[in-house]
Amino acid sequence: MATTGVATAMLASTALSTGVSAQSASSIVVQGNRRIEADTVRSYFSTSPGEPLSAARVDEGIKAMYATGLFRDVRVSRQGGRLVVTVVENDVINRVVFEGNRRLKTEQLLNEIESRPRGTFSRSTVQSDVQRLYDVYRRSGRYDVEIVPKTIQQPNGRMDLVFEINEGRKASVRSINFVGNNHFGRQRLLDVMSTGETGLLSWIRSNDVYDADRLNADQEALRRLYLRSGFVDMRILSARADFDRAANAFTITIEIEEGPQYRIGSVDVQSNIRDVDGAMLRRAVRTQPGGVYNVELVDKSLEDVTLEVARRGYAFAQVRPRGERDPSTLTVNLVYVVEEGPRVYVERINIRGNTRTQDRVVRREFDMAEGDAYNRVLVDRAERRLKNLGFFKNVKITTEPGSAADRVIVNVDVEDQPTGQFSISGGFSTSDGFIAEASVEERNFLGRGQFVRLGGTLGQRTQGVNFSFTEPYLLDYRLSGGFDLFWRNSSVSNYQAFSSTSYGGTLRLGVPITEQFAVQLRYTGMMQRISLREDLRNCNNSYGDSLNQYTRADGRVVYLNSGSKEAADILAAGGKNDGALYNVGGVPTLNSPGNPLFNCLDDGEASVALRAINDKTRFISMLGYSLIYSNLDRAVNPSQGLFAELRQDVAGLGGNARFVRTTGEIRYYHDLTNDWILMLRGQAGNIFGLGSNKSTGGKLDAVDQFFMGPELVRGFQTAGIGPRDFASARAYGVDNRYADAIGGTNYWGVSAEVTFPLNFLPRDFGMRGALYADAGSVWGYNSTTQLGNLPVNLNDPLSGRSSSDHIVRSSVGVGLLWNSPFGPIRFDYSFVLSKASWDRTQYFRFSGGTRF
Repeated sequence: MATTGVATAMLASTALSTGVSAQSASSIVVQGNRRIEADTVRSYFSTSPGEPLSAARVDEGIKAMYATGLFRDVRVSRQGGRLVVTVVENDVINRVVFEGNRRLKTEQLLNEIESRPRGTFSRSTVQSDVQRLYDVYRRSGRYDVEIVPKTIQQPNGRMDLVFEINEGRKASVRSINFVGNNHFGRQRLLDVMSTGETGLLSWIRSNDVYDADRLNADQEALRRLYLRSGFVDMRILSARADFDRAANAFTITIEIEEGPQYRIGSVDVQSNIRDVDGAMLRRAVRTQPGGVYNVELVDKSLEDVTLEVARRGYAFAQVRPRGERDPSTLTVNLVYVVEEGPRVYVERINIRGNTRTQDRVVRREFDMAEGDAYNRVLVDRAERRLKNLGFFKNVKITTEPGSAADRVIVNVDVEDQPTGQFSISGGFSTSDGFIAEASVEERNFLGRGQFVRLGGTLGQRTQGVNFSFTEPYLLDYRLSGGFDLFWRNSSVSNYQAFSSTSYGGTLRLGVPITEQFAVQLRYTGMMQRISLREDLRNCNNSYGDSLNQYTRADGRVVYLNSGSKEAADILAAGGKNDGALYNVGGVPTLNSPGNPLFNCLDDGEASVALRAINDKTRFISMLGYSLIYSNLDRAVNPSQGLFAELRQDVAGLGGNARFVRTTGEIRYYHDLTNDWILMLRGQAGNIFGLGSNKSTGGKLDAVDQFFMGPELVRGFQTAGIGPRDFASARAYGVDNRYADAIGGTNYWGVSAEVTFPLNFLPRDFGMRGALYADAGSVWGYNSTTQLGNLPVNLNDPLSGRSSSDHIVRSSVGVGLLWNSPFGPIRFDYSFVLSKASWDRTQYFRFSGGTRF
């Protein structure tokens, strides 16, 4: 602009001595222009017909020309009776090049600057671009970056613009310190912050980079944490980030003033609308007297009361909370005031910034549409829902005046983020061995908000493929619908005497009743086939069969059908047929020398309950529902709240399985102090058979029953608790712990667990400790196959009987939870306090997996 001032001064002095003010725009001569038309230059000095070209007008024209960024220099002079405008045009940028950028991609940097190929070069624009690039690098944690712009002249008025970048080292967050926090421990405060500290795992994490915007968001998260816990006077006195240039690291210090914890005193609803009774709205309020003050419950109460008043026909009603603190009793008396608000309508809802997500996906999160009454509470609710979708990096809702005084325009600014994920999971557990899973999922399929997932599992004992699809807004209603297709195969293991192959599908429908309570309906159709190895199912003797006595080469006497493969093997190995004949029906007891139980189970026979369904293909047709309630503070690693689920499935709508299965679980979480989290859990289940068949009515196949272990009481093996078939154990010549599990029809279990931070370890290790106590039981064998059908004396208490007694199992233990870079891993060591003699224990257990 210094050049402009000189040119203007020269023009003014000339005008005073030569009468330039009499000139017109048509008498201007343009020199030096190459790409820009002369008439375009003259247009900056245009006047009305007959109006003289004054010095002030020339000055304005020169300023306008500089403002376009097209000219590097503009000079005005007088030659005879004409005005001469000599220009030097800015060069055209041929290309923009970044050199030295390794951490940030060229495409990302190009999106941040205004200089563009085929655009006009401007030094002021380049200076602004450099500053923006500095900001981008600082947001990524690089504070010692150096950026030098350079130009390389090319023919025909073109130039290359080059940004030479020395990225330097990443400035990390060395430590985060808190001052004044007494109620919450350091670990609990760090958990709600998105900023983390530099540690051993920083090479795979990016949250240890200092970002001022992120730190501001963290302060708000800390405030919400305290306000959820009753600390209404809480203040963040300062949040200071000190940069150590030598170490290239920040130290963040957050000073907190907690204040006392408040509880809720009285709760009331005051209605200033004549036809609305405040007492009738009381049921919509979630805050209760005596409870700890919780700002989230206050917000949800505002929403529920607003919706209730709107349902009564008062769409413009406004609800605001009024809290009166009583420092002497440390209580807050809450009053929800309902009053008629201004009659303002939503003229238009503008969705901006969504390059991928469809508009309707955003609009359906609003409980109001264009033309409806405007309500700020519902707008805040929609903003919270949009953020919870996980489709957007940023969500911001603002308003502006509409075309009339009673109209408002709602602007929704969003920024799409990647929602697809390819993952490979790997892990090992003491029950399933090594297992790997690969999956592809998309949470915002084609921008429609739909969830699609395809996955496959390959392990030592399990294999499978599954596909899932979910539409969260079925038929544009707040209903979730979807389906699952699956194929699974499980092999024989130490915990399971049979292999199983299943394939089928499930149809699902979810109906949200409230923000916290939902109902899910489902139908499952599944084909299932159970298989036993040949050596576990080759005993086919029945009551009354005659058996020959054979002496094996090792001298052992066995009793077999003379035409059986086992008999032929004995003869081939040097054994002999003794010629004696025995009838099973005449065998008095299990220990009798003539009892054939040892004969047919000599090579390890499976339970008759499992042999009865060998090679049996079943079609299971089940209709079920779930009732789910959850007010957990977060879905992963909750610290406060309650989760409860009741599930019931009825099989028998077609197919050849007939039963009713009911299971339930309830979990309660409570933050004790300093990030010590208490979890209480209860679970129970029952299954009973349906049908009127005389022989099998009301009975179950063994595999339909509950096989429980560490998921009920830790310290026991998979399927290590519950009824067993003792006959096979006696056949092996071992104790009853090695008998086949045959499942139970009932179970219950209770658990108490406290998890706590391991403060002597760096937080970056992601380790927590646990103390727990479990108790439970599985009982009630009820199968289509009676164990008494074994070819043994039913008077013998160990001859084919099941352990169906209701015996309480219990244990206590310690655990280590590791949020490792390879995924969550848990180690448990249990001490069994009570058990049945036939239960199978497993004191140490671990499991884990990851996505990488």
